[in-house]
Amino acid sequence: MKPIRIALTKGRLEQKSVELFEQLGYDCTAVREKGRKLILPVYESNIEVVLAKAADVVTYVENGVCDIGVVGKDTIMEMGGTFYEIADLGFGRCNFALAVPDGVDFYAGYHTRCIASKYVNVARGFFERKNMDVNIVKIEGSVELAPLLGLSDAIVDIVETGTTLRENGLVVAEYLAQISARLIVNIASLKLRKAEIEPFISQIEAYLQR
Repeated sequence: MKPIRIALTKGRLEQKSVELFEQLGYDCTAVREKGRKLILPVYESNIEVVLAKAADVVTYVENGVCDIGVVGKDTIMEMGGTFYEIADLGFGRCNFALAVPDGVDFYAGYHTRCIASKYVNVARGFFERKNMDVNIVKIEGSVELAPLLGLSDAIVDIVETGTTLRENGLVVAEYLAQISARLIVNIASLKLRKAEIEPFISQIEAYLQR
């Protein structure tokens, strides 16, 4: 029988997902001892774990090569996509924030502001809702550098504790959205493999409601 494939976002969400699965009684030894392998069995179950970058988790689930995925709401907001978002798993909590140099009134004056972000779609959507015309620059690395170098007036980024912002002379001007890990499911998989997938989803939902 073809295994149910679950794509996990590598790193912290992967670790938290494995902890959750183990709480549900699944043997994730192979995932914990993965070495360099990226596709791993969950022993004594019909589940296979695929380890991927966040954006690829969405792509794999959307295209049906993985049935289920665990990915941050930040990636979902940035990428969009066609799939079911089934549950908020409650871990990986942080916020999208607009951050500015300390002491700067971001909304003062009428000039077109420049925003640096890895999350250009999230940033664009936020300012569109405010009917503000902004220039958005995509940054792949440490986005905090952009205001320090004079490239941007502000940044839109994920903020957990705010320590990195403070160390670089930035403060949160406004929070955009709360984010956390989400369970997503391929639309066709949920129809065609309902009998296999629904019990697993129900287990997770029951655990989250405890």
